[in-house]
Amino acid sequence: MAIPDYKAEKEKCILFLKSYRSEEEPRNSKYMFMLQHISNRRRQTLDISLTDLEEFCVKEEKFRDFVSDVQSNARRYISLFAEAADDVMPESTFAASEEDSFDVLMRQREQAEALNTHQQGDTAQLLPDILRRRFRVYFKPGVKCEMRSIRTIRAADVGHLVTFKGICTRVGDVKPLIEVACFACDGCGFEIYQEVLGETFNPIGKCPSGFCTNRVVPNGQLFLETRASKFIKYQEVRVQELSEDVPIGHIPRSLTVQVKGDLTRSLGPGDIVNITGIFLPKPFTGFKAMQAGLVANTYIEAMAVTQCKTRYSDFSVSPDVLSKLQQLRHEPDIYGSLAQSIAPEIFGHTDIKKALLLLLCGGVKRSLTDGIKIRGDIHICLMGDPGVAKSQLLKHIVTVAPRGVYTTGRGSSGVGLTASVQRDTVTGEMILEGGALVLADNGICCIDEFDKMDESDRTAIHEVMEQQTVSIAKAGITTTLNARTAVLAAANPAYGRYNVYATPQENINLPAALLSRFDLMWLILDTASSEADIALAHHVLHVHREGKPPGLAYSPIILEELRAYIAHARTFDPNVPIELSNYIASAYAEMRQVEIDAGEKAMGYTTARTLLSILRLSEALARLRWADQVIEDDVNEALRLMKMSKASIILELSYG
Repeated sequence: MAIPDYKAEKEKCILFLKSYRSEEEPRNSKYMFMLQHISNRRRQTLDISLTDLEEFCVKEEKFRDFVSDVQSNARRYISLFAEAADDVMPESTFAASEEDSFDVLMRQREQAEALNTHQQGDTAQLLPDILRRRFRVYFKPGVKCEMRSIRTIRAADVGHLVTFKGICTRVGDVKPLIEVACFACDGCGFEIYQEVLGETFNPIGKCPSGFCTNRVVPNGQLFLETRASKFIKYQEVRVQELSEDVPIGHIPRSLTVQVKGDLTRSLGPGDIVNITGIFLPKPFTGFKAMQAGLVANTYIEAMAVTQCKTRYSDFSVSPDVLSKLQQLRHEPDIYGSLAQSIAPEIFGHTDIKKALLLLLCGGVKRSLTDGIKIRGDIHICLMGDPGVAKSQLLKHIVTVAPRGVYTTGRGSSGVGLTASVQRDTVTGEMILEGGALVLADNGICCIDEFDKMDESDRTAIHEVMEQQTVSIAKAGITTTLNARTAVLAAANPAYGRYNVYATPQENINLPAALLSRFDLMWLILDTASSEADIALAHHVLHVHREGKPPGLAYSPIILEELRAYIAHARTFDPNVPIELSNYIASAYAEMRQVEIDAGEKAMGYTTARTLLSILRLSEALARLRWADQVIEDDVNEALRLMKMSKASIILELSYG
């Protein structure tokens, strides 16, 4: 294999930066325009797109292997592109209003460098190029870039640019990482600059200036000047492979990702992301190196990070999409169409899908003047016989919601749901790692097999469901974490199937304290009916044969439009007018009276929380109408859903 000529490679980098022109703007050089912005201090990153590089290399014969060379030796080519950018950097056309500390230090250093070179000829005081730069070079993935799983990244990929998908499980704090260390001599005032390439470095011991080396007395001592050194933002993230990528019988693998510069704070725990970075080895240091021997750890140096799902708060609806949503909104039964678009492959369950639509939309969170907060998230529990598609509905809601976490009751401990104490790999300090409920902050946490959870683990959810916080007091850490999540639980009755001869309380078998926290407790019975069973069988057979639901009377709204509609609906904050106060109060009082009259045969547990549930469901319905005020129809629909949640039991009892 021939040794590459890096001078020639640098010339290729310069040629690309100077002459590449995109099809959108064929007159201007894209990267020279970018460098002009960097020179004018309006930009801090030079983003080299591999798509542009491939397009440029097709036209130039001598650039045939350039893209593959960049991808297989990415770290070296980052420095080559940075040096090329330094050579072709245009003069600033923007006059800075005032100098910052970096400007003052650079001016003083350049004056000292010129004086030192003129008088003594020492080269140790020369400024490294990395110290002068105000930008970082990043490679952005191309369109044809292969998306890989963490498991497929092997030893052959060391030094290569790789793109993979995963979920962030732990995100560290942003810390300063030294890039250029500046040492000052207390004997002669000489400044020495040392470039730091790894995580550790050996500081210079002796002052190399001519003044100190020619002295008879011992040399002056060197001290690290932190203000004159260069630091960059540094963050360490742990990314785990997705559950669908894990083979049978294996556990998920994870990778450490080092995020630097402007890419920091772009990731959060629970985010599903596509990461492009350089796969690099990291040898152990200190005592660990003695134990590890020749074995090295690996990490990814991030180049580009893209979110797979946009949060509702970050969702920006374009004018074209908004006009399409306006047309949808004026359809006769938009409420029913949106609900039926949730898992159209699942037969029936129309009212349950409407309830899940309201869960996605949510109510309005209220913050009172005295500091008390009233949650707006809607909690729903689906309790029913086996085989009524509860788990499938939960799985689908996780895919619809921009932020969703799926877990099962038996496989989750109380610590796994709330927060656990871990030791930080970088500092060795004890840190908190959020569980499923914390990862689902501002999203939805779906808990399957809710009835199989241990009672001690289930109590961890009580605080989350009402106060929407997780209070921790362990390992010397006392704090409160946010868990503003909507809980969607699925459970089986106490006897496996619902026993109509036992009371509802015996069937449900959940404590009243937990039961009252659910806004809707949906009881689903698998009742035998020849017409419904034949229709269900035809539906399932069609889905198995064709891979899609049979022709419906409506056209389901696609997932992106459904997300956009809900995201826009969540921007409204409807309130309940004073005219509806008496109506809601009388409806609540009537529900309480019906429960007292039913005695042991009562279908639910009505408390003051039920009144708040009515308000939350009504506000969610008003949001779906893109309205700022709740009307009587919203309250009636909320009351109807509460009644329909127990309808299957009433129907079974009437048959019995």
